[in-house]
Amino acid sequence: MSEFTHFDANGNAVMVDVGGKAITERVAVARGSISMAPATMDLIRSGTVKKGDVLTVAQLAGIMGAKRTPDLIPLCHPLALTSVQVELSCDTEQSRIDITATAKLSGRTGVEMEALTAVSVAALTVYDMCKAVDRGMRISDIRVVHKSGGKSGVFQAD
Repeated sequence: MSEFTHFDANGNAVMVDVGGKAITERVAVARGSISMAPATMDLIRSGTVKKGDVLTVAQLAGIMGAKRTPDLIPLCHPLALTSVQVELSCDTEQSRIDITATAKLSGRTGVEMEALTAVSVAALTVYDMCKAVDRGMRISDIRVVHKSGGKSGVFQAD
């Protein structure tokens, strides 16, 4: 495992200098899920949650979250994202919503944090919109499943 890049020789937190890195097409895909009671899933699928269309609002929130990542994560670079896609799908068998976010740009640093933030914010939005009927929802398994671009090449999760 390589050394942490966000600390200098004295242990101080630093923003990594990416000025010398090549500009490449970079893509990151993150996934996660939120599990809930079957009755909550039924409300979401029928569109009868009092706060509105849960899936659409969560999708938009995820996109907005990706765009605000450097405001939330202290050492993240502000990036000129070229694309953010957030997909939510209902798995009625498991009573969960699976969330996938894809972030893209041409730049000097990766977009993993933006994809992870998009999934996290989308899941938190589902929770917020449904908490009045189901406080037992569980957000889980948020992770990077694909990353490409840059010097380190391609990462693909098992």
